[in-house]
Amino acid sequence: MSLLDLLKTISAIMGMLTVLSVIVLSLTLLERKFIGRIQMRKGPNRVGPFGLLQPVADAIKLVAKEDILPTWVDKVIYWVSPLVVFIPTFMIWVTIPVARDVVIRNLDMGLFYIIAFSVLSIVGLISAGWASANKYAIIGGFRAAAQLISYEIPIILSVLAIAMLAGSLNLERIVDAQATTPYIFLQPLGAFLFLCGGLAELGRTPFDIHPAESEVVGGPFVEYSGAHWSVFFLAEYINTFAIAALTTLLFLGGWLFPGLPGNVTASGVLVFLTKTYLVVLVIFWFRGTYPRLRIDQLMSLGWKVLVPLGFINVVVTAVALKTELNEIILGLISFVILASTFWIISVRMRTAPKPEYTVRLYDPSLEGLNAR
Repeated sequence: MSLLDLLKTISAIMGMLTVLSVIVLSLTLLERKFIGRIQMRKGPNRVGPFGLLQPVADAIKLVAKEDILPTWVDKVIYWVSPLVVFIPTFMIWVTIPVARDVVIRNLDMGLFYIIAFSVLSIVGLISAGWASANKYAIIGGFRAAAQLISYEIPIILSVLAIAMLAGSLNLERIVDAQATTPYIFLQPLGAFLFLCGGLAELGRTPFDIHPAESEVVGGPFVEYSGAHWSVFFLAEYINTFAIAALTTLLFLGGWLFPGLPGNVTASGVLVFLTKTYLVVLVIFWFRGTYPRLRIDQLMSLGWKVLVPLGFINVVVTAVALKTELNEIILGLISFVILASTFWIISVRMRTAPKPEYTVRLYDPSLEGLNAR
C-alpha cells in the first residue's frame, strides 16, 4: 500500500467516525422525542430551537464531567475496556455499504467479517466488570457474556439463511439479489430472529439485563463516569444504527426501491437512510413499550425458542433451495412457522400457573410470642 492509499484510508476512517458521531447525536434526540410522544411527553424542547441542540449540550456535559477513578480498580484494564467495546463496533462499518460503491472496503467475506468483529465487544464488557472490582459490575459483566453468547447464535443462523439465498457473503451482492423481492418476504422468520438477536446484542429493552439499574445498578458500567462512560454510550448507539443498517441490507433491499435507479448514489443513500431510520424507530418503539425480561425468561427465550427456530429456518431454506421451491411458498412456510411460534407462546402464557404470594401483616401483639 502506497503512502497516498494509506492517507486516503485514514481520511475515510476519520470521515466515517465524524459521520457516525453525528448520527449518534441524531439518534439520541430522536429517541427522546419519540419515546416522549409514546409516553405523552414533549421530550427535549429547551436547548436550541425545538430542542435540536440538546444532544450537543449532552455531549459537552459528558466531556466536561470529572472522570472519577476509584482507588480499587485495575487501572490498565479499566482504561482499556471502553476501547475494546468501541473498536469492534466501529470497525464493522468498514464494510457496510450505504449505497452502491459507497463503502470504505467492499469485502467478499463482508458478512463473515462483521460477525467475527461484533463478538469481540463481549471481552470489553467482561473486562470492564472485572476491572471495576465491584460485585454489581462483575455480575453485570457475566450477565452480558451469557446474553451475548446466547443470542449470537440466532443472529448467525439468520445470516446463514440469507447467505444461502443470495449465494454470497458480499453485502452488495446480497442487496442486488433483492432487486425483485426483498428477503423479508421470503424470510420473515429470519428477520424476526435477526432483530431479536440484534436487540439482545445491543442490551436494549427488553433485553437490557446486564446494565439493569433496578437489579445491578448499571452493571459493568457502574464505576465509569465522564468521557469513559460516554465511550460505552457511543458504542451502544453506533451498534444500534449498525443493527438497523444490517436489517435494511439483509432484509429490506438496502438502497433499492421500486421506481428509483439503484446505481445513483444520492437516491441510494437517501433510500438507505430512510429505511434504516425506520428500523431504528422500531427499536425505540420496543424500548418505550415493553418491560425488561427477567434473566431466566431471557435465557429461556434464547435457548428454547430462538436457537431452535434458527436451525429450523436454515433447514427449511436449504430444502427450498435444493428442491427449487417457489419463493412465495418459502415465504409462506416461514411466516406460518413464525405465527405458530407466537400462538404457542401466547397459549402457554395464558395457561401457565400463576404464582401465589402470601402477604403477612405486622401484628404487634405477636412480637412478645416471637421473642419467646
